[in-house]
Amino acid sequence: MERIRAAVIGTGFIGPAHIEALKRIGGVDVVAVASVEPDKAKEIADEFSISKVYSDWTEVVADGDVQVIHNCTPNNLHYQVNRAAIVAGKHIVSEKPLTLNSRESAELVRLAKAKGVVNAIDFNYRFYPLIQQAREMVRRGELGKIFLVHGHYLQDWLFYETDWNWRVDAKVGGASRAVADIGSHWCDLTQFVTGLRVESVFAELVTVHKRRTKPAHAIETFRERNSGSDGRSKQVAVNTEDMGIVILKFDNGTRGVFTVSQVSAGRKNYQSFEIDGSAKSISWNQEEPNQMWVGYREKANEILLKDPSLMNSGARKYAHYPGGHPEGYPDGLKNFLGNVYEFIRSKRNPVKERPEFPTFEDGHFEMKLVEAVLKSNKTKKWVSV
Repeated sequence: MERIRAAVIGTGFIGPAHIEALKRIGGVDVVAVASVEPDKAKEIADEFSISKVYSDWTEVVADGDVQVIHNCTPNNLHYQVNRAAIVAGKHIVSEKPLTLNSRESAELVRLAKAKGVVNAIDFNYRFYPLIQQAREMVRRGELGKIFLVHGHYLQDWLFYETDWNWRVDAKVGGASRAVADIGSHWCDLTQFVTGLRVESVFAELVTVHKRRTKPAHAIETFRERNSGSDGRSKQVAVNTEDMGIVILKFDNGTRGVFTVSQVSAGRKNYQSFEIDGSAKSISWNQEEPNQMWVGYREKANEILLKDPSLMNSGARKYAHYPGGHPEGYPDGLKNFLGNVYEFIRSKRNPVKERPEFPTFEDGHFEMKLVEAVLKSNKTKKWVSV
């Protein structure tokens, strides 16, 4: 097997998750890690036996030993890093959002096509085994005509006024927070399963905490809370949304709605959807990813467990363990990256062949969707994507 050399830029929550997943898929050598926090980068390099540590992401781009770059930086750096990697002729895997606006994301799509590099964006929830099963069920017509798509993505890690993260700052995280950060996952996931595309939106966004307490030091995502009592914290105005409700119209006329929140106490990463069809309904919850509810009118409902022997052939390859052996978030990320590296290793052309994984085109569409949501919230009107 040809080995592929990769580098990861960024050492927050998601950077080490990428490294761990790469170690699991085989045939990949993570040769470098970069971070503006050298001590953190050195710690991760030691943990995963990575030989090179950089404090400047441009050094990774210039490293001739690196073939693939994983962009796990804060949102305001996504465009710069992605563009530099493409120009350097390196394959690129980016965290979302792809950029901070659709003008930049459109440029990246054009540039990636011109350079012919493999490009991917981390909508990893697509690669849970039962998500693949749900998509196969829709494809085969098992749900019948789709009537309604509904659900939510709820978290509580920004519940308190003292909770802080760089995503709160629009200059770093972008004009949208809850919708762009987690609502984008829900929209991508439901579009992937149904095969439908969001055509227009009507949105109401709310900022619960108009001011938050910003600490003097950086807060690690999901793992650290700001007490607000260190004496150097300061109150800052907030103009990104804590929560929102978005009504959707899909391209075939089907309607949908989802609620997104980062201030729902007790909800850690509660992403859930239901798809109601003329034959049956299905529902899935990310916090209980190894079971899917199947609803009927004329008979008892069912619970489908993640079990390769019970799944459709197209979904079976994403379930690597027998029934009763749970697979979750790290496995979805591994499945996603496995697809990306298989594509790279086979030297397939991303311009001529549509990959099975989400690409920068998907990231560009999500940017347009987020911008439509922001415009709808401002104008109080339906807005086309």
